[in-house]
Amino acid sequence: MAKVAREMVEKSGIDLDQLVELLVKNAAAELTTYYYYTILRVNLIGMEGETLKNIAEDARIEDRNHFEALVPRIYELGGSLPRDMKDFHDISGCPPAYLPPDISDIKKMLEVLVGAERCAVRQYTHLCNLTAGKDHRTYDLSLSILHEEIQHESWFSEFLEEGPSGHFERKGENSPYVSKFLK
Repeated sequence: MAKVAREMVEKSGIDLDQLVELLVKNAAAELTTYYYYTILRVNLIGMEGETLKNIAEDARIEDRNHFEALVPRIYELGGSLPRDMKDFHDISGCPPAYLPPDISDIKKMLEVLVGAERCAVRQYTHLCNLTAGKDHRTYDLSLSILHEEIQHESWFSEFLEEGPSGHFERKGENSPYVSKFLK
């Protein structure tokens, strides 16, 4: 635990227990989304599914990276992850991204993907609002993840024909915003 970091967050007026709880719930959401996106990606088959596979893979890998970036901050602030994976799954800040009953329905798959990203955008926007000007490290981490989650949502919403987003598929490096927390 980083005692001074914890002390500074407490002095800023943030409820530290609430902050750690939110970070743990978001870490659970990221890890479970990584797992469910793995299953979704495997089932993206056929001409329509193949067009989504690369984008789903980028979002999947970046969600794993988000989990990896959140864990150190949780422990720096004196928190921890649950010992039981089932408990961890069940406290996720977002609902599970389960496969739709008909896995050949690409539109339903997209709705699952975009729904998961929209939940994440809400979660990280809340964390940014909570920590802005008070906890610079958590704010920077949350904002970095938020940038990537907004891009994920944009990619999937374009496939639902909700309009152009102006975002492009990643070329090369995953997690361009979060990668600085993974070094």
